[in-house]
Amino acid sequence: MPDSQPQPARSPDGDAAAPPPGEGALVLCGARLADGRVVDVRLSGGRIEAVGTAGSLAPGPRVDLTGYVLLPAPAEPHAHLDTALTADAGGPVPHGVEDVQRRTTEAALLQLGHGATAVRTHVRVGDVAGLRALEGVLAARRSLRGLTELSAVAVPRLLTGVAGADGLAMLRDAVGMGATVIGGCPDLDPDPTGYVETVLALAAEHGCAVDLHTDGAEPARLARLAAMAGGLRPGVAIGPCGALARLPRDQAARAGQQLAAAGVTVVCLPQGDCGVAGGARGGAGAWCAPVRLLRAAGVKVAAGSGSLRDAVNPVGRGDPLEAAFLLASHGELAPEQAYEAVSGRARAMMGLPEVRVEAGFPAELLAVRGRAVAGVLSLGYSRLVVHRARVVARTSAVREYGDVQATVALDLPRQSPRGGDPS
Repeated sequence: MPDSQPQPARSPDGDAAAPPPGEGALVLCGARLADGRVVDVRLSGGRIEAVGTAGSLAPGPRVDLTGYVLLPAPAEPHAHLDTALTADAGGPVPHGVEDVQRRTTEAALLQLGHGATAVRTHVRVGDVAGLRALEGVLAARRSLRGLTELSAVAVPRLLTGVAGADGLAMLRDAVGMGATVIGGCPDLDPDPTGYVETVLALAAEHGCAVDLHTDGAEPARLARLAAMAGGLRPGVAIGPCGALARLPRDQAARAGQQLAAAGVTVVCLPQGDCGVAGGARGGAGAWCAPVRLLRAAGVKVAAGSGSLRDAVNPVGRGDPLEAAFLLASHGELAPEQAYEAVSGRARAMMGLPEVRVEAGFPAELLAVRGRAVAGVLSLGYSRLVVHRARVVARTSAVREYGDVQATVALDLPRQSPRGGDPS
């Protein structure tokens, strides 16, 4: 569909809103940015080609985003997709390659529908399952190419002593298969310091990022981790660090300063602990990290969803906007800062390029029906997701009331695919 042929604007909830790859630019028209400006945005070649005032860009295939807020797309920095959607399994969870691939694909698409165009998922390697779960996740990654970016964190149980020899061998195999991040839970190893040393050495050898589970209950252990991790590229992340919220404030602040000095990112889980670090949901491990305190100490903090309808958490939406909502509603961050924790901060922690709604930046975008970021976090049901300059997911929501005349007379906001005020 060439640019020289003007096309009528389409609703994001209509059919064929975006052209197939290679058929020219796509214009998102009438979108409101977080700063209140209403603009048109032209996408091409996987990037934002131009941003102009509404109605100013050349005609072509268009999506009408009137009533929508256009934001950099969120990313999911902490998922467990290989075990997702198993809460009602009714027996042992199957860990065959096809079973894991199916669960991972379904969960990744669920998160894509919410807006996450990139997901980092932690995958257990070793023990009885060996590398089958990782094989299933990598198969899902291949099948999802072009829709979402999926990266795998290899998570061995033990790495030190005689018992850890098999885990270390399995971890090396996992990296060779395609795991791009090395993870694990040093708190569960008999030698936590040795575990961290082994992970960091292997990561340095292969140029991998590091993403470790810890509840952060022992400040001395965090201090040792920070001292060892400083300067490692492409970087070190830890989470969910919920126990930091139960430490005396001065101890937590000191730990935050040490982590900040080492450049370690903390990934918090506002929904609750994922269980890997030894916490039990609803118990001592279910606290969220003290985000405001950590940020004041200079720590870069991203936010993720964690477990999704599995043995640890029988519910969950896998929605980055819910994680941001919880941070804002608990008073940890302002709405705009909370959204940044699931978008810009999450992308940076995952090694992804920065996204701004400006020319030249990657076209990884989320449009949500609403008036401002706070409203989007509160009631943003209708969504349009852009990955690599293509519309890859749409969600439409319609709110109806029994007494239609009353709602029209009062001009109540509503979610609607066509007409009406955005909520």
